Amino acid sequence: MTDLSDELLPATRRALLHRLAVAQAEGRTPSMVAAVVRDGRLVWSGARSMVDDHAPTTDVQYRIGSITKTFVAVLVLRLRDEGLLDLADPVERHLPGTPADGATVAQLLSHSAGLASETPGPWWERTDGALRPALADLLEEERPRRHPAGRLHHYSNPTYALLGALVERLRGEPWGEVLRREVLEPLGLDRTTLLPEPPHAGGFAVHPWADVMLPEPLTDTGLMAPAGQLWSTTADLARWAAFLADGDEKVLSAGTLAEMRRPAVAPDTDDWTETYGLGLQLIRHQGRTLFGHSGSMPGFTAGLWISEADGLAAVAFANATHGARTGQVTAELIAITAEHEPRLPEPWRPLPEVDEQLLALTGPWYWGAAPHTLRLAAGRALELSVLGSGGRASRFRPEEDGTWTGLDDYYAGETLRVVRAADGSVSHLDIGSFVFTREPYGPAEVVPGGLDPRGWQAY
Repeated sequence: MTDLSDELLPATRRALLHRLAVAQAEGRTPSMVAAVVRDGRLVWSGARSMVDDHAPTTDVQYRIGSITKTFVAVLVLRLRDEGLLDLADPVERHLPGTPADGATVAQLLSHSAGLASETPGPWWERTDGALRPALADLLEEERPRRHPAGRLHHYSNPTYALLGALVERLRGEPWGEVLRREVLEPLGLDRTTLLPEPPHAGGFAVHPWADVMLPEPLTDTGLMAPAGQLWSTTADLARWAAFLADGDEKVLSAGTLAEMRRPAVAPDTDDWTETYGLGLQLIRHQGRTLFGHSGSMPGFTAGLWISEADGLAAVAFANATHGARTGQVTAELIAITAEHEPRLPEPWRPLPEVDEQLLALTGPWYWGAAPHTLRLAAGRALELSVLGSGGRASRFRPEEDGTWTGLDDYYAGETLRVVRAADGSVSHLDIGSFVFTREPYGPAEVVPGGLDPRGWQAY
């Protein structure tokens, strides 16, 4: 990915660099790197280092921790889209004999299987994976669950180790090899690897009360690798962010990625600040909903957030165990860019062609007495809007059989059909059994339950 930093205004670039410099200094981290993506393209990168006249480039690897989980989730969703599993399948159907028996694949992806957050000791992030040679070693035999499956979100690192094993079972080869062939190579992520490859940063712990450092061990976590093993660069994760935003048919469709970023378990409160989809975290930050993931391993922290509404994404890495708050910094880089250079709307353009039958469907429609409007969009899509209150809006995708499928909220997945009279004229619309007519509650013969023969009356 080419660095196109001159596409941002000088004031924006200065503000981004200032935020990064403050984070590196206040976080007391040996180095910190970051990048911003706009509409799928890298438009800014920056770095700060404890070494004078030196800054890591976009090609230097850092450990990305739990951002690894987004890659594993994509592998699992690929299996689902190929028909090799269903998200509602119990795990034991594909991976028998694990402590997760009784949980579904979807519950593993969304951390709602109720499994323990961590492995039994020793601390898996700082010890060799050879200490946990079998899947049974990843959870306590006596009490693998902390909550009933499906009830709530409870973050679990062993859960993603099980998902990595699931990929291996269904593909018949190590999950890292599957990842390389099916995801990394097609997307051009040639600097994302299971183990570090030069040039890469070293990981450190910084003493809380003195400006001295301790090297953290570089471990191969074995079976736990799908929970946080990967190393990557800002350039590679910029490409990954662009993929998570828009999809790529070589790897995963935009529709499946949209499914991944919907909350999988209901948030605890209406004013939630963080929830989880299928392998993707969602947060609210300064009025924006962002999706992506944070990550940490001994010696490293990382953040990757995407704002669909702004067409922006940001990544940030630091090579200290604590202090840099990379997740928050990443979200703030998006806010800074959006504030300095708000997204320009696409120019209005007329449709390239007109279908007279579809054009005739546009205009006012009524569900009972609730007024709506139907607009024709590009690609034969339809957009239902509400006039006033008391209705439901949605966009509808055209299908080959002449129907449309809802994309939003209540009508998501529901079918819109145009019902015609015997003479071929349009009688009404049927949206998931709801009847929409050209006038409020009329004509009587198409309204479910019929109408009072006296019609509309004054009282």
